[in-house]
Amino acid sequence: MNARARRNRLSVRERPVASGIRAWLRPPRAHGEVIEDRTVSFLELFYDLVFVVLVARIAHTLADDVSWVGVRDFVLVFALIWTAWANGSMYHELHGGEDGRSRSYIFAQMSLLVLLSVYAGHATTDTDDGRGFAVVYTVLLVLIGWQWFDVRRHDAREMRPLATSYIVGVGAVTVIMAVSTFVGANDARLVLWLVALVMSFAVAVIQGPRFGEAMRVTESMAERFGLFVIIVLGEVVVGVADGLAEAAPDFRTIVTGMLALGIGFGLWWNYFDFVGRRIPRPANAPRSIWLYGHLPLVMSVAAAGAGMVSLVEHAADARAPANSAWLIAGATATAATSLAMVAATMAGHVGRRFVPHALLGAAAVSLVLGALRPPPWALALGLNATLLAVWADAFVRHARHALPIAES
Repeated sequence: MNARARRNRLSVRERPVASGIRAWLRPPRAHGEVIEDRTVSFLELFYDLVFVVLVARIAHTLADDVSWVGVRDFVLVFALIWTAWANGSMYHELHGGEDGRSRSYIFAQMSLLVLLSVYAGHATTDTDDGRGFAVVYTVLLVLIGWQWFDVRRHDAREMRPLATSYIVGVGAVTVIMAVSTFVGANDARLVLWLVALVMSFAVAVIQGPRFGEAMRVTESMAERFGLFVIIVLGEVVVGVADGLAEAAPDFRTIVTGMLALGIGFGLWWNYFDFVGRRIPRPANAPRSIWLYGHLPLVMSVAAAGAGMVSLVEHAADARAPANSAWLIAGATATAATSLAMVAATMAGHVGRRFVPHALLGAAAVSLVLGALRPPPWALALGLNATLLAVWADAFVRHARHALPIAES
């Protein structure tokens, strides 16, 4: 066999490998290329594990500083973290796949998020940690911006203006975060972070109808948001466990801890029986409310978990500590209000049509309990009963129409 023949034969052998590499590194899906009946992948579950660490870090900081300043700092950092999660999750939902490019993007994000967790706990109070958080978050935004630019390169012509405006918005947020790395005063840096956060939300809102064309809530996306609810509910369990570990394990402390744990159970029942795995109505307004309504919902659940530590530690007190009572009751009220908003975006259902109103009532009762500051066990019991009443009312309405409240 001569040299030319050998080269031709080698070329034939290499073509399948080259074709396989091209398929493995295929471009992201264009807008509108929705994968129907997609299930959440192991890669996405692995990605979410990083946020377990991030949420735990900032929740632990709030548990150590149950004050209005602590809550303010927690809200700001949590919102930045959730925004990063939402960007990564929705990118994979809309444009990702089971390929090398998608895996590389997610693992790159995970690496940066692990670094972010190093600084997240004291990002608002320590100058060095604040700068470190800003630097890593800036690099993360650069990666996110590149991902959307990559989509634009392969997108349909009519969708490119949408991608362009989103990339410009991400770029503006990136610049603000980058500037914050050079700011020495913590308060001034937090103001810049707040501006960046508001701009992040505005980037999607100003798209108007085009946003609706590009982003359709699918069953797999609804499942991802439900999984994040599970992540923050884990903080309720951790908060109770930490409180029991710190306090004397007597009867009253254990009872208070179990009742506090029941608040997390009540939130789980109400979320997954009325909202979990359900998609909102297809109009733009319900979709936006469903999406952004999850932020105060998950944030408040994590905050409630942080407040559990102090509540259990003071189980023997005649009245619940003021800061802990307001944190847990306020967080429960915020969670109920957010859940009411999200539940209202669902299609009409005879058994669930009064759920949003019942949840708003539960929010009002929760605030009253926080103001009264009964003993810790009584506060936990009252919040439990309030959440149970919402679910029990819906259960009765379902039963009257011969409908199961837990739908498969």
